[in-house]
Amino acid sequence: MAARGVGLLTRLPLHSQRRSRVQRSIPRHFSCPGTVAANFGSEEQPSGGAETGDLVFFYFPCREDLCSEDKIPKKRFSEVQKERREQAQRTVLIHCPNNINEKKFLKYLSQHGPINKHFFYESFGFYAVVEFCQKDSVNSLQSEAHTPNMTTESAIPFKSRFLNLKLKNLSNQIPEQFCAQTSNQSPPSSKKLFELLNYAESIDDQLHTLLKTFQLTEENVRLRHLTCSLIEDIAAAYFPGCVIRPFGSSVNTFGKLGCDLDMFLDLNEIGKPNVHKNAGNFLMEFQVKNVPSERIATQKILSVIGECLDNFGPGCVGVQKILNARCPLVRFSHQASGIQCDLTTNNSIALKSSELLYIYGSLDSRVRALVFSVRCWARAHSLTSSIPGVWITNFSLTVMVIFFLQRRSPPILPTLDSLKSLADAEDRCILDGNNCTFIRDLYKIKPSGNTETLELLLKEFFEYFGNFAFNKNSINIRQGREQNKPDSSPLYIQNPFETSLNISKNVSQSQLQKFVDLARDSAWILEQEDKGQPSPSSKQPWGLAALLLPPGAAYPSLSKKKKKLMSEKVKGLLASIKSNSTDISKGTRGKRAISTQA
Repeated sequence: MAARGVGLLTRLPLHSQRRSRVQRSIPRHFSCPGTVAANFGSEEQPSGGAETGDLVFFYFPCREDLCSEDKIPKKRFSEVQKERREQAQRTVLIHCPNNINEKKFLKYLSQHGPINKHFFYESFGFYAVVEFCQKDSVNSLQSEAHTPNMTTESAIPFKSRFLNLKLKNLSNQIPEQFCAQTSNQSPPSSKKLFELLNYAESIDDQLHTLLKTFQLTEENVRLRHLTCSLIEDIAAAYFPGCVIRPFGSSVNTFGKLGCDLDMFLDLNEIGKPNVHKNAGNFLMEFQVKNVPSERIATQKILSVIGECLDNFGPGCVGVQKILNARCPLVRFSHQASGIQCDLTTNNSIALKSSELLYIYGSLDSRVRALVFSVRCWARAHSLTSSIPGVWITNFSLTVMVIFFLQRRSPPILPTLDSLKSLADAEDRCILDGNNCTFIRDLYKIKPSGNTETLELLLKEFFEYFGNFAFNKNSINIRQGREQNKPDSSPLYIQNPFETSLNISKNVSQSQLQKFVDLARDSAWILEQEDKGQPSPSSKQPWGLAALLLPPGAAYPSLSKKKKKLMSEKVKGLLASIKSNSTDISKGTRGKRAISTQA
């Protein structure tokens, strides 16, 4: 599903309300997964419901809620992923009729076993995600399902956990208060985002509000893991025991609503020798086909999986097999979830990078808020793009924020080398010859003593990189210090694990200069906030909202200042050219005079 939001900020009217220190009474609507009620005879409205329409579940966080993420237990990344995968295996996706009675729907499904959690959402239709308490309940439900009879087309029989529910009697009208309520799976509109930012009491609150508004919801995370699980069912037909693992933004805690789902087909566990079994002098191996290289094997595997998704995968549309790319992949849309998916194979280093970002995002509550704001700012100014090219990527921006936070005094985040020094023997990890070792237990990492506000960090992030010596220095989070660039790339950010690679090699000089110019402008805007400008009576956006507007839109004086500086620069350049021309002319006449005398 394409993200709606920050790309439209330039077209908004500037009539937002100015911040106020007066506490407002704001209604808060939020969605939580439902559970099966103990008494199905009760016809009360299901809990967790909210208003429906174009804008659903817009959440105004209070101060207590802004700090709630600090109370979440710090689980290991591997534990979280294992739990999510087990949840997904007990879950079904059901295409439902509109205005379905939620209580009766759950009562019907509970015949197959107790339901743990569920929620409804709208994509290309009305859908329910239902997680049973036991995996056997899924098999029971599937045994009741049948392949539909088609009148004009032929159905390809495929037994999946993506089901379709039909009502036998369509004449009964269901009262609106008993209909299932949907949870929102899309980011807010630009207009709504501005309203939320201008309700905040400070720039710190704005950054937290942006995070709460754009981060992946619990329901969306479940939907992403379910999508991986459904694709795994298809791949398992050819590779029993394989695992489809999500990586990137969907699992590293930095994903926003509407982001793509990156996943890879993990075949490493298939066919490994069982060291616990002793067969004496015998060793049994599978018969396999041999190909010249691992790349060719990857291309053949993805080609077959791509064909399966295209021909047999329910809800998989727009399948593209991009097999000649540096990293071969299959790209497709999972229509039911509304998520754009990229599937690769055996991408263990990418998963390790996701785990590293998960750790950094869990160490301090300011990290994710700052990353989300910088990414939103970059997207609003077209510094990033969903299309591959010369733009800075979200991963590069995230690494830049981490590097900046490592450079604070005292540091807010530890270097990767220090995380490696804390690692135990069980943390040791070597992938493709690269040392990917770091501590995985979050409780063994000492919290930072830095107490700087988000407002200060945001301003100084822009100041730091607005004056960074990109022409000679590189960014390295392994050591947390600036180093000489090993090559002439405009922007050099060392890959945390494959240290010989530059993750920002694609960025052009013009895009980097645009980033630097916008960073300086943003630092100047935040500096005006410190000086109390604009006045409280002004209708102009302020703080983070002002940063998301085109340069000069929030502060006309900035545009005038830049024009004046540019005018002076052009005048100086013309004067220099004129002066050089005069000197050359005099030198030429002098040479001629000498030649004549000779």
